[in-house]
Amino acid sequence: MTESRRSFLEKCALSAGAFFAAGTGKLWGKKEREKKGAGAEGGPRWGMAIDLDKCTGCSACVVACSQENNQMLGSPEEAAMGRIIRWMQILPIQEGEYPSPRQKLVPMPCQQCEDPPCIKVCPVYATFLNEEGIVGQVYSRCIGCRYCVNACPYTCKFFTWEAPQWPQQMAQGLNPDISVRPKGVAEKCLFCHHRLQRAKEQASSEGRPLREGDYQTACVEACPAKAITFGDLHDKESTVSRLSSSPRAFHLLEELGTEPKVTYLKEGA
Repeated sequence: MTESRRSFLEKCALSAGAFFAAGTGKLWGKKEREKKGAGAEGGPRWGMAIDLDKCTGCSACVVACSQENNQMLGSPEEAAMGRIIRWMQILPIQEGEYPSPRQKLVPMPCQQCEDPPCIKVCPVYATFLNEEGIVGQVYSRCIGCRYCVNACPYTCKFFTWEAPQWPQQMAQGLNPDISVRPKGVAEKCLFCHHRLQRAKEQASSEGRPLREGDYQTACVEACPAKAITFGDLHDKESTVSRLSSSPRAFHLLEELGTEPKVTYLKEGA
């Protein structure tokens, strides 16, 4: 069948209109968040500080994150293809040259950007920035296009190439608060958002607001060196807020303008 030139142009115009409307909607949403303060006055903005002077690279945070969030162990073959999913990673960074090279280990969770590149490219709004600053992921909405995986400059988004499986003995130890991701979706660190819901319910049942320490991620609790601190960046009295304002503080790839809410503290300062 052939269609008239007018019909073809009308379809193109409708498609373009939908595309620009979606972009305008995202821009409007961002402006609305800025106008309302996005939790600046009454709501929290969750963030993390990681002290590289204290981190020993023991990987306890990696194990805790994997266990808490039902991450599949993976096989040597998958590891060789780079398909092992770990929401928290320990990245080795080489500095200097021979004869005095230096290596440091950097824990790398999702950076929870204030201006996340992954959100801008998702065609189905499966990833979003919530009112408390956490970049969320709706697995049932994800179509597996992997645009967000490629857009993340920190390589903190992962694609589930295979349906997750565990040995029978381990399957009984899965966390009931966390959904098991199906094959073909993107996934990422959510700052243990289920723990936030639990903390809110506990505080509500006691008739009080959230206090510092009520909501902690699994990696923070597991770190034996206490190198990771978590809390509300909008609370100027919180430990994480003070560390984020430290002269030692820096962010990864600051020049990109993503405004991460994970702050690192320099070594040897």
